[in-house]
Amino acid sequence: MTVAVVTDSTAYLPAAELSRYGIAVVPVTVVVGGREFLDGAQISAEAVQGALRESGAVSTSRPSPAQFADVYEACAGRGFTEVVSLHLSGAMSGTVEAARLAAQSAPLPVEVVDSRSVGMGLGFSVLAAAIAASRGESLSAVVSRARWCAYGTRSFFYVDTLEHLRRSGRIGAAANLLGTALAVKPLLHVNNGAVSLLEKVRTASRALSRLEDLAVVAAGADVVNVGVQHMGATERAEALVERLRGRVPKLGAVWVGEIGAAIGVHTGPGVVGVTVSPA
Repeated sequence: MTVAVVTDSTAYLPAAELSRYGIAVVPVTVVVGGREFLDGAQISAEAVQGALRESGAVSTSRPSPAQFADVYEACAGRGFTEVVSLHLSGAMSGTVEAARLAAQSAPLPVEVVDSRSVGMGLGFSVLAAAIAASRGESLSAVVSRARWCAYGTRSFFYVDTLEHLRRSGRIGAAANLLGTALAVKPLLHVNNGAVSLLEKVRTASRALSRLEDLAVVAAGADVVNVGVQHMGATERAEALVERLRGRVPKLGAVWVGEIGAAIGVHTGPGVVGVTVSPA
């Protein structure tokens, strides 16, 4: 391998995959009551849930360019000659911009890619890049593989309330008012790199059923990888995975797990998301 792969903590990839491919992770910062914590290292999803219930004074901030510079320097020290740095959507965070700033003075060429997604929408692209890099492919080939995966990926999710997304500025106030005024359960998707309201349904059970249908349609007849992520909703997530196993005709890898603190700040507890990505 000559190409290193770097991402940020919002990909929430399993530790085994990070280790297997040597993927470097730059953590997003979670701010609780004025104190800063590194996502994935110093604060858990459970701690964020508690903070949201108690005060709601929880936010996130992008990694600094210096954090990225340190990681790029370490990649050079490990013998890599080039870096592909893939990150959550620039429409949601300044993380990708911080990576670009650091890339300008890095000791080796760094190609920064905006995944236009988050969670496993980012994670599958990172894995695609890492697999290509592990095969010894060139920088341009690794980047092309990551972008191909990102552009073909669809992400849908259900939240119990739009309040947390509205409070953090990740979705407009009008969408929030529609959700609460009509007492509906919102289904959202990542569209053009941003979170937007897709549908409104009357009950949580109907929302989860519709989430399943959307994933099946997105999968079509091609081989796809599927990721299901949640926050404090293990039973819902596992039940969704089992139903998808029976309905997606050509299922590749399946990932199921809990999202971390940085995404949980914006979605709140109860979120269930499904990502469908080309294999």
